Amino acid sequence: MIMENNFDVIIIGGSYAGLSAGMSLGRSLRKVLIIDSGKPCNQQTPYSHNFLTQDGKTPKEIAEISKEQVLKYETVNFYDGRVTKASQNSGGFEVETENDEKFSAKKLILASGVKDQIPDINGFAECWGISVIHCPYCHGYEVKGKKTGILSNGDLAFEFSKLVFNLSKDLSLFTNGECTLNEEQEERFSQNKINIVEDEIQEIVHENGNIRKIVFKNGSEKALEALYAKIPFEQNINTEDLHLELTEHGFIKIDHFHKTSSDGVFACGDNTTMMRSVANAVAQGNFTGAIVNKELSEEGF
Repeated sequence: MIMENNFDVIIIGGSYAGLSAGMSLGRSLRKVLIIDSGKPCNQQTPYSHNFLTQDGKTPKEIAEISKEQVLKYETVNFYDGRVTKASQNSGGFEVETENDEKFSAKKLILASGVKDQIPDINGFAECWGISVIHCPYCHGYEVKGKKTGILSNGDLAFEFSKLVFNLSKDLSLFTNGECTLNEEQEERFSQNKINIVEDEIQEIVHENGNIRKIVFKNGSEKALEALYAKIPFEQNINTEDLHLELTEHGFIKIDHFHKTSSDGVFACGDNTTMMRSVANAVAQGNFTGAIVNKELSEEGF
């Protein structure tokens, strides 16, 4: 139970970015409240990679160790719950939770992540984060050389294929409808013997989240072991409440100091960048915490 309501900083989101920001601020003796709903986007992912000292550990294990270490700092508090509203007032900000509890702070850090929009394909959700993957840096080494697919289209598919082709030459592009690559891009795919499949996908057949094959609506099938997918997302927090500007890709727009378009509001982690990884989230959170502390120090000096 949180015994007080007023803090220097409230951090919305208690995963890697939020905890990292909390540690920076806790070590600077700032009164911090981290609010988290306990539903990370990588909860199905069996192992986390490409993060020094933690390579191969489960996301949950990394998060639990991080939380334990951050909460050793006596000025850092953690609240289990979901934020329903955040607003600015004369003293800073007020945050309201689903249990109608209200907390206030001078500064606000959004480390709230994003919510992936799972396509209407049978089996996709069960495989997401296991064998349907989003990042060659996070997962690519583990599926190198396997029968691999990319679910994407157009310029994004072309650029992404360059990264994946380095890891597997047994590669197919699934556009799930009419291909929108231009003639030059299609020629490059042909040169590299990357098969383009325009058939619409009906189902991903899997065993415990591990892909075995893709079944198309026309009845044809394709054996597969890994599938990279670039899918839409939405912000986990209502950005309109705080009048936040978004980028053309739907991320919270921040400057070099992780300041948003709303004064006193900072953001870090998956909600600001397409580089979604544990290592990047930790780095962003650490930097954001330091910047917020610097701003508070300047205001209080």
